[in-house]
Amino acid sequence: MQQQKIIILDFGSQTTQLIARRLRELDTFCEIMPYNKFPSSDPDVIGVILSGSPYSVYDPEAFRVDLSQFIGRLPVLGICYGAQFISYTNGGNVESAGSREYGRQNLTFVDESCPLFNGIGTRSQVWMSHGDTITALPTGARRAASTATVENAAYWMPSFEGGSPVFGVQFHPEVFHSIQGTELLRNFVVDVCGSRQDWSAASFVETTVAELRSQLGDDRVILGLSGGVDSSVAAVLLNKAIGHRLTCIFVDHGMLRKNEFRDVMHDYECLGLNVIGVDASDKFFADLAGVSDPEQKRKIIGRDFVEVFNAEARKQMGAKWLAQGTIYPDRIESLNITGKVIKSHHNVGGLPKEMNLQLCEPLKWLFKDEVRRVGRSMGMPEHLITRHPFPGPGLAVRILGDITPEKVRILQDADDIYIRGLREYRTRLSGEEARRVLAAGVPADMKDGEIEVSLYDQIWQAGAILLSTVRSVGVMGDERTYEHPVALRAVTSTDAMTADWAHLPYDFMASVSTEIINKVKGVNRVCYDISSKPPSTIEWE
Repeated sequence: MQQQKIIILDFGSQTTQLIARRLRELDTFCEIMPYNKFPSSDPDVIGVILSGSPYSVYDPEAFRVDLSQFIGRLPVLGICYGAQFISYTNGGNVESAGSREYGRQNLTFVDESCPLFNGIGTRSQVWMSHGDTITALPTGARRAASTATVENAAYWMPSFEGGSPVFGVQFHPEVFHSIQGTELLRNFVVDVCGSRQDWSAASFVETTVAELRSQLGDDRVILGLSGGVDSSVAAVLLNKAIGHRLTCIFVDHGMLRKNEFRDVMHDYECLGLNVIGVDASDKFFADLAGVSDPEQKRKIIGRDFVEVFNAEARKQMGAKWLAQGTIYPDRIESLNITGKVIKSHHNVGGLPKEMNLQLCEPLKWLFKDEVRRVGRSMGMPEHLITRHPFPGPGLAVRILGDITPEKVRILQDADDIYIRGLREYRTRLSGEEARRVLAAGVPADMKDGEIEVSLYDQIWQAGAILLSTVRSVGVMGDERTYEHPVALRAVTSTDAMTADWAHLPYDFMASVSTEIINKVKGVNRVCYDISSKPPSTIEWE
């Protein structure tokens, strides 16, 4: 049976990934492609969505696509710029709105015969974000929806030149503030495009295991494990496909969290993985001695990791493949819609020539939340699946200044108290907050109509930072101390592109601060980072 898919053509919108996430939530597979890379020969495409864009259709640099490749042949939905571009190229009129139309609006008119708005009535809230507006509809189009300020908020053509229907909306159904946006997208992908909604974690595992067996045959594969979600799920998936022909390598550079090397190795062994653990901490500490520049620290750790990994990989005689836990956002973020690299990522940089291996990336079509669902469907332990993202260089980029084993020990102890506290402290949620947490697959207990969930599972990422270049005066007992401050960081996010600081309960922060200061020798002050991204980043270095 064919793998149905929706193609999302990316015109540079900041919310293009959100469209894909909403469609995946509807159990419909989709791919994001650059605006000018429509796969004309792909027989599995059942519909096309045109994203928004930072440009006006009149800008000389605006991205333009040859609509004849798919319009009329497949159902098409244009969102914001996409709707304006379809209108502009088919006899409609697009003009400056005078002032940018941004924020919440309510529908004042809905054409009930338009299948896109089935079950969506007037007063439904939508989110606008555009500088131009459609003042005249394209040839053959009908108005489908209006707001108080935007007459042509949506339009539709029941058939384009006798073919498939075309829809355009000037609002963003993919964003949270378009209350019935998911229903609108469902109407398009299911009712109009005919999606079977058979994209799920279980179906992905079944299909991918079969594909891996076909791709790899009797070949041997090596995989670098980090202890993180992506590489761990990739390892379990490959293990289901090829068993003992997979060899995993887990390198300890000495800057992992407290007892992490031991604990993760135990987890991997319990999962039945063939894992080689390499303790190379002495080499990393020696090469990092006296280095305080953040970029230099990263380069040294990256160089040493490749050397250690390659040396171990060469011992695996006969291996023909290197597997990686690359996920879909890694690939999207590494290329912009013009094909130029905008963010280098460790998993998409290709392989060193001397390794002479082919690349295997079983998770390359998944978002992070989908990776977690796949892990759950394969019975992986919850603490591995919900593990927060952790930087490749580890605690080296959470220690400001040079790296020493003693500084790492201080930070490991403080971080351990903080993370353990987040896991143990549970709060109750209801309403929209509860819905958001449950939709993400977070484990929760139901009590009196509310859900009870740990702080750790409510946030995207947390960690402690050692300000080793700073000393703070303190008093312990009758003695004056002159020791280091520790900053705690916790953020909420969906994809790490933007993040807000987590509003942790005061009693929790007071308890953690007291425990760190009382138990971690070398720390006498605890601070909390209340910076958002942007303008700050999640990590301090």
